[in-house]
Amino acid sequence: MSFDKVLIANRGEIALRVIRACRELGIQSVLVYSEADAHSLPVHLADEAICIGPPSARASYLNIPAIISAALISGAQAIHPGYGFLSENADFSEVCREHGLVFIGPPPEVLAKFHDKSATRALMRQYGLPIVPGSEGPVRTVSEALRIAEAIGYPVMLKARSGGGGRGMRKAESARDIQRMWDQARGEAKASFGDDGIYMERNLEGVRHIEAQILADEHGNAICFGERECSIQRRNQKMIEEAPSASIGLELQHRIARLAADAARRSGYRNVGTFEFLVDRDGAPYFIEVNARIQVEHTVTEMVTGVDLVKEQIALAAGEPLSISEEQVWVKGHAIECRINAEDPAANFASSTGVLTTYMPPGGPGIRVDSHCFQGYEVPPYYDSLLAKVIAWGNDRPEAVARMQRALDEFTIVGVTTNIAAHKKILASDLFREGRVTTHLIDTVGVEALVG
Repeated sequence: MSFDKVLIANRGEIALRVIRACRELGIQSVLVYSEADAHSLPVHLADEAICIGPPSARASYLNIPAIISAALISGAQAIHPGYGFLSENADFSEVCREHGLVFIGPPPEVLAKFHDKSATRALMRQYGLPIVPGSEGPVRTVSEALRIAEAIGYPVMLKARSGGGGRGMRKAESARDIQRMWDQARGEAKASFGDDGIYMERNLEGVRHIEAQILADEHGNAICFGERECSIQRRNQKMIEEAPSASIGLELQHRIARLAADAARRSGYRNVGTFEFLVDRDGAPYFIEVNARIQVEHTVTEMVTGVDLVKEQIALAAGEPLSISEEQVWVKGHAIECRINAEDPAANFASSTGVLTTYMPPGGPGIRVDSHCFQGYEVPPYYDSLLAKVIAWGNDRPEAVARMQRALDEFTIVGVTTNIAAHKKILASDLFREGRVTTHLIDTVGVEALVG
């Protein structure tokens, strides 16, 4: 099977990323967009563009009937969901199948298997993966949450069973915290994912966040494309990612890769995804979840392997076998990604909107910028605040860091407040340079405290 036309059910930089992959493969692209994105760069560059609703995501990018209708009217054979929105929605994947459309991602039965993150924990435990102590399934009541917390020990994390991106997550230090945060976590989970189910884990202190990039075909083959370090976070949302990890050794990198690839094969995983781990102070890894989609930070893996993961996604969805074996995965050099968001670090990272009166992205050796922005672009208030991803590659980590610092110095954005200055401070810190970072570093000490 091969595709002549693919519909892209997303917006922003990931929509543009998929358009470019389709263009290189000789595939026509159809983009659906909201009224707020009518003048966006993806709309301009897609071969076709169809407006599917007003600015609200629920009325547009989450509007399954409108998206399916646009695909059928345009003659698209497949739908690429990008990340976020409907990318991990098993019902959407099933509706695509029912209408003769290929969902470029895991099939509905795989998405359904990994949708409930508490059930995923139980499945991975069966496969022998180490699991963070926590609830056996979703927690139904506050009293049940209190009993579990007493059994596993404080602090604990309340997590949305259908979630990701830090939404629906709360850290509780005491029984009083659980009572105060319970309705908040459930409400945010319901608003973000349509499911208020919550599960619990012990909160491991001083951990690193390591994720393994998986590719799996429909012929039973699954490989790991190496790991990424995603420990620089604020409020459980990633800021900086790099490949390979700077905080764990080669032996642990290989162990995590083996665990992830074996679990992907045994679980029947398909297409592209990541198996996520936390690594504690003693170097012990713990599986936490599966992200059954392309990740924002897939770029750093592409930079160190030379493999286009979006093209691989499309090929795997078309039924093709893996084009590469694990022995052929060669990691060269080091890559770092900084997420440039329209937000104000001085105001607790509050979102910023406005018109970009100046937009001058960086360039030069080893620099890649994935962005949908341009001078005159109006940053809308309805969606995620991501403006651009700056990726720096170097022969080694110090060169990658130096190139990223140069790129951030060059990047000029006027019209909204950004987190560029915060990135500069993090990269200049001794803790980052020495790879001594944890997932709670920014939230604990703040950006300003990282540099003297």
